[in-house]
Amino acid sequence: MNAEETFKKWQAAPDMPDYLAAQLTELGQDATWVQDAFGQEINFGTAGMRGRLEPGINRINVFTIKWVTEGLARLITENGATAQKRGVAISFDSRYHSREFAQIAARVLGAHGIHVYLFDDLRPTPELSFAVRHLHAFAGINITASHNAKQYNGYKVYGSDGAQMGPENANRVFAHAEQVTDIFAIKAAPVEQLRSQGLLQLIGEDLDEAYLAELKTVNVNKPLIKENANKLKIIYSPLHGTGKMLYERAFRQNGFTNIIPVPSQSIIDPEFPTTKKPNPEYRDVFDPGVALANEKQADLIIATDPDADRMGACVRTEKGDFQVLTGNQIATLMAYYLLVNLKDSGQLTPNYELITSIVSSQMPLKIARDFGIKTKSVLTGFKFIGEEVDRMNKAHDGQFLMGFEESYGYLFKPFARDKDAMQGALMFAEVASYYASRKMTVLDGLKEIWQKYGTSYEITRAIEMPGIGGQKKMAALMTKLRAAQLTTINGVQVVKMQDFLTQEETVKGQTTAMTDLPKSNVLKYFLADETWLALRPSGTEPVIKAYVGVNQPDITTAEKAASTYQVALAELLK
Repeated sequence: MNAEETFKKWQAAPDMPDYLAAQLTELGQDATWVQDAFGQEINFGTAGMRGRLEPGINRINVFTIKWVTEGLARLITENGATAQKRGVAISFDSRYHSREFAQIAARVLGAHGIHVYLFDDLRPTPELSFAVRHLHAFAGINITASHNAKQYNGYKVYGSDGAQMGPENANRVFAHAEQVTDIFAIKAAPVEQLRSQGLLQLIGEDLDEAYLAELKTVNVNKPLIKENANKLKIIYSPLHGTGKMLYERAFRQNGFTNIIPVPSQSIIDPEFPTTKKPNPEYRDVFDPGVALANEKQADLIIATDPDADRMGACVRTEKGDFQVLTGNQIATLMAYYLLVNLKDSGQLTPNYELITSIVSSQMPLKIARDFGIKTKSVLTGFKFIGEEVDRMNKAHDGQFLMGFEESYGYLFKPFARDKDAMQGALMFAEVASYYASRKMTVLDGLKEIWQKYGTSYEITRAIEMPGIGGQKKMAALMTKLRAAQLTTINGVQVVKMQDFLTQEETVKGQTTAMTDLPKSNVLKYFLADETWLALRPSGTEPVIKAYVGVNQPDITTAEKAASTYQVALAELLK
């Protein structure tokens, strides 16, 4: 069926929820919207699916949630009775309809005789990752759109290792879902029936206690924290989301008792009323925290996004105002502190390994190599960091130090296999305690690192390409750039180019194979002035991510150079 025929089928569908019926009437007057919402199925891949909360097969709603869950149920069923018994753990965040979607997913799975562990209330994403591993479940589902605006929701699927599901099984889920002939006829068993059959089990405090016990192991220098944590006042914001569920207990048990929550942002609210977009990389989300920090004379603000997998920080400068740190700067501080602590305690060995993504800062790698430990760069997506942890464990050839991505994701203890803002918050509080012990601020510490290793600065920009033609436009632009074989960018010579899709590296016109990583649609350029640039279409959003990393003598020059290169990348994508 074409978009108009599918739209009419939805208009005539039985049991259409009132709010969706109203949207069909209102939004359906726009022919462009009809084409976009009904012209193609929503994209589903290793990062799950994400979209606007609207009717349509290219949107997030109760029917597309049932549709993809039916695909997952068929995948589990084809893996046999043991897989059905191991079951699926399900969590959800504070967004509109998240609880409803989690329950309907549980009901679809239950209709297939699959055991479900459903959280009794909203929980952080990393706790779902932990729960899958702790319960030995076959899979996990997390209803969340992470840091997106209030109009969005999403659906992530996790494998039995607690990482987001890999390509093979994700493709199987999508293939099974595409075999559904009637999206409105998918069976969902009643909750009461599933409870009486023992197929639906609520979880909550039992998993909280187990997860908190693991979080207790994250901090590495308990005496340092005991002596210096009381010198800090830390402002904390869950940005209206799941971090509120556990932050107080997590901080307190790890020795950080002087934590002051931001009242207006500690209200669970799907409107995210204090922000335009609840993303801790944006300065405006810290405004209420800054006001509170000035009132309480605090120098550090920590914020976690609504599903508590990303952690950001805002620190007081020597001028008395506040500066938001980038995800790369936070990771740099953490990596340096961990290595200094290991060295000072006589525990540093070359066996440690730091893992990051190919589009994250080179500075932590530079620091790691200076301390004599191993480094590994993997594709974007924390599942790849988890795969490297698994590989090390099986080969017994490395000890995990930390993993990070530039997008404010960190992991220190692999009891979860997704980025964990709870772990990140605890470690960053310890970093602040370390600098407090030296009568320094976190920003002083970052400047000290720059003095020793040089100043690096990175900018990531999301270039939006919305609409039904967005995916085609992104594909065409990447094809165009591959054909162009750029020799200069912004007037500076390209000395090396890496194409992770063709798995080729080109240096001075000579091309060699590059097969140490799986294929991925990423182009990365290295320039003569030590700048690197990368382009990567997002797997969950209609955007191309443009990354720039520069090395300059000072931060002012570095920030200016990075901005100039971002303009040059934007021109290339026109």
